[in-house]
Amino acid sequence: MSEPLTERRQIILKLVIQEFVDTATPVASETLVRKYHLPVSSATVRNDMAALEELGFLTHPHTSGGRIPTDAGYRFFVENLMERTTLSPAEQRMIRHQFYQVRGELDQWVQLACAVLARTAHNASVATAPRAEQLRFKSLELIAIHETMALVVIVFHGGFVKQQTLPIEPGRTPEDLRRAAGLVSDLLADATLSQAEELAVIATFNGVPLSEFERSLVDLVVRAMSVFEEQAQEQIYSDGILEMLGQPEFLPASGRDDAERAIERLRRTLEILKSGRGLSSLIPQALASGGVQVIIGGEHSEDTMRDYSVILARYGVEGALVGVLGVIGPTRMAYPRSISTVRYIASLMTNLLADLYHVSTRPSDIEPAAEP
Repeated sequence: MSEPLTERRQIILKLVIQEFVDTATPVASETLVRKYHLPVSSATVRNDMAALEELGFLTHPHTSGGRIPTDAGYRFFVENLMERTTLSPAEQRMIRHQFYQVRGELDQWVQLACAVLARTAHNASVATAPRAEQLRFKSLELIAIHETMALVVIVFHGGFVKQQTLPIEPGRTPEDLRRAAGLVSDLLADATLSQAEELAVIATFNGVPLSEFERSLVDLVVRAMSVFEEQAQEQIYSDGILEMLGQPEFLPASGRDDAERAIERLRRTLEILKSGRGLSSLIPQALASGGVQVIIGGEHSEDTMRDYSVILARYGVEGALVGVLGVIGPTRMAYPRSISTVRYIASLMTNLLADLYHVSTRPSDIEPAAEP
């Protein structure tokens, strides 16, 4: 039966994780005693490390007598041993300065957030553009551009616009188009996708059945909303692939087998960042949660993600626009710095969006982007 996790063993676990994160090499008991001036012998530390291995917090590669952390060890560290840190005042000032240089440009904010996250956390970064928590229809406009063709302009709350052409029957007047667009706008006013789908099935307005043309407009709006929702879920920005690939985990040690494993890991990493595969299922969870979410290695539901840790935080203004940003890297990650970086950038993005929409942010467990 495993012995309890005593205070000394917690200290040793913390030191093993810190040393392994710094060096990427298995940690020996002699190293801990010498480097951290522990008041016990190497044999005592070695016994404690064996007990930590029995508890599932450490393991050891077959080629080395030193220990490395397991996913469970990292989890215990993040939840119980990690000291909460913040970015230095100088780093905060530098980051804020970069964002305020592109003030008001949402796309540039997202791309800059990815670049800053990658550079500061020394891993790859991911982010989704801010969007309405629930896409809501605002208005529809039809503009005749030919006697058999009209331009459809669909406007959603949050400033999103969808335009496309629509074949129309010859003889429809501009007044016909305005009337149909006005009726559909009134019918679907402020509707979410699910509400619009229900109204499309009912196909009446104030008890009067919709005409075939009006029903086709409602169906067009529903399809546009559905496509927008799908694209919003799939579009994930990323940066920092070179930062991530500079980690020892992605460098072959020696021999053909090591090289092949490194190439395969590189291919898988590029696929994750390019396609969002493995990340897309995490986005809705982060959007629905407060604070910073940390998913470590084997905690992922998808096998392709089990060599990685992901740190995500929601940002934005409730009721207006929200998004997710974070970092991804090997499980041997500097969790305190990565978490503080994600927390700070999420807070800064929230404040920028709040300023843009002239609203106040609500207190949360994401620390404010305070002036140092």
